[in-house]
Amino acid sequence: MTYNLHVMMRFDLEQDLLEGRLAVKDLPEAWRTRIKADLGIAPDDDRDGCMQDVHWYSGGIGGSFQGYTIGNILSAQFFAAAVKAHPDTPREIAAGEFGKLHGWLVAHLHRHGRKFLPDELVERATGEPMTIAPYLAYLRGKYGELYRI
Repeated sequence: MTYNLHVMMRFDLEQDLLEGRLAVKDLPEAWRTRIKADLGIAPDDDRDGCMQDVHWYSGGIGGSFQGYTIGNILSAQFFAAAVKAHPDTPREIAAGEFGKLHGWLVAHLHRHGRKFLPDELVERATGEPMTIAPYLAYLRGKYGELYRI
């Protein structure tokens, strides 16, 4: 549930690094301070702090990491559209049956490849522009009762 908060935190820290507001040597402390402020926890060491993020020490920085959050949002939107078309999809998945979901994905997404720009593909597949509403509904459904929110 906190993964997207991690992505937002990393984006902010990357922006600070790229714009010169944060020196690389100060990143571990900035990470600890930010995660403590956002989530109320702090890692015991850098391995479990900023260095647990393989993308930084493998050389990836600047503008791609937020794609994970976009993927989370879109996956929920696509799933909601598939369920709208085939309401038995959740029951089928629970039974290990993926045929209708796979068919929907092929018909509405996979077969198009790069034929459409992303915004157009999303709207064609789901009937609306990218929206966070299905992802929030997913999170509320999965965690709402557990955390009483």
